[in-house]
Amino acid sequence: MSENPDTTPDSATATQPQRQSDPHARAMLTLAGAMFRYALWPSVGTAVLGVVLFGLLRGGAGALGAAVGGALACVSSLITLALMRATANQGPHIGMAASLGGFVGKLLLLLIVMTLLRGVDALEPKSLGITMIAVVVVAAGAEALAFRRTKLPTIIPAGEE
Repeated sequence: MSENPDTTPDSATATQPQRQSDPHARAMLTLAGAMFRYALWPSVGTAVLGVVLFGLLRGGAGALGAAVGGALACVSSLITLALMRATANQGPHIGMAASLGGFVGKLLLLLIVMTLLRGVDALEPKSLGITMIAVVVVAAGAEALAFRRTKLPTIIPAGEE
């Protein structure tokens, strides 16, 4: 007899609804999709604007620095959304732990990358930093706007489907 492990309740979750119909998981996946759609083009546009602006102001090193800063900020944003998607079916406690762990992990990763890029003369550091900050702020604003506009309950009562 072939049993699907995703739908077969074990002793710990026998009284819980199946994870596939979990309202928290549906809400998180919907929110992650909306945040991606809302943040994608404004973030990329801000990064491109930074590349053009700093390319004109600081030359090739400014454009390259802005490109690296914009790319790092966009990847950082995507890591957050990927964590939301990956932990959506795990429940709210695991999702919050992954969010906190992901935040700390991203900070450490950015610290390591920025330390490694410190001595690279081809990158103009101010254009990298300013573009990175601008893209992060735009992405966070777009994600907050997505949260406000997405019609999701922010509190899902236990047992409600």
